[in-house]
Amino acid sequence: MRVAVVCNHDHTGVINRFGQPRPEAYGRETFDNVAAALQEGGHETLLCEGDKGLLATLERFLPPDPLAQPSGMVFNMAYGIQGECYYAHVPAMLEMAGVPYTGSPPLGLGLAQDKVLSKIAIRSSGVPTPNFRVMRRGTESTGDLRFPVIVKPRHEDNSFGLQLIHEPAQLRQAVEVIVTQYAQDALVEEYIDGREICVALLGNGEFEVFPSVEIELGDAGIWTWEAKYVAASARPQICPAQIESGLETVLRDISIAAFLACQCRDYARVDLRIDRSGRPFVLEINPLPSLGMRSSYTTAAITAGHSYSSLVNRILDVAHTRAFGIGVL
Repeated sequence: MRVAVVCNHDHTGVINRFGQPRPEAYGRETFDNVAAALQEGGHETLLCEGDKGLLATLERFLPPDPLAQPSGMVFNMAYGIQGECYYAHVPAMLEMAGVPYTGSPPLGLGLAQDKVLSKIAIRSSGVPTPNFRVMRRGTESTGDLRFPVIVKPRHEDNSFGLQLIHEPAQLRQAVEVIVTQYAQDALVEEYIDGREICVALLGNGEFEVFPSVEIELGDAGIWTWEAKYVAASARPQICPAQIESGLETVLRDISIAAFLACQCRDYARVDLRIDRSGRPFVLEINPLPSLGMRSSYTTAAITAGHSYSSLVNRILDVAHTRAFGIGVL
């Protein structure tokens, strides 16, 4: 089958520079690795940019058959270039053009990227998540929020702008940093002192839940962007996490509930905290988790018995079954 791997490596393919740019560009290594894994699975691949020229490229590589049916799929790895809800931009283009793709739809991507709306959806489904407020000035009432609190941008990922604030007097400045640097509201939520756990999900309806991954936080108590991506400070990952079976079942159930509440599809990663008394809280859900060789999602899948190639091809198979009712031939 023909599979177009769509990413955002080059951010120049736009008509105008308008709106908020993505704060970070990604290297090409992971995209190349995914394409190689698909080739190992017997697929013809093309790596292409998720920009203004995408649909013309796809029309050449994935021409419709005589009955106007799709001749292949997109493996979506596009994080967006600029503007609001940038995760949803490429899937929205694909929906309009009638091109099937892996991963969550625009609704799920936009909902998960809005940390406030996703927390409301998650809480409405009965899943515990830390208490929170939305702030623009830092002088708004904190209500019954208990310090310390986490302050972060409402619409960003990868721990951009993440701050741990211990005293109310520090809150105004922390919120101003978010509003000034990211041009968006700040999410202020209670800090859960405890263990950080990631749960990786694969499937639709019937889920494959991979072994949970624990992130060693060290003295910092939070998982910052630097801790994720700067080699000298990268945090060790423990997989499977040492969690008793009853709690493991609870983590599985609330992760699936969060996945469904946020309208996700095919695969996602749920980030949680377990407090000192053993209570779990969903922090957020990532509907487009990194498939890097050392990412928590890949680590969990390999611990479950997948090779890197089998994981990538299994994601494609799950999406193909959802779109066409049968697995990849």
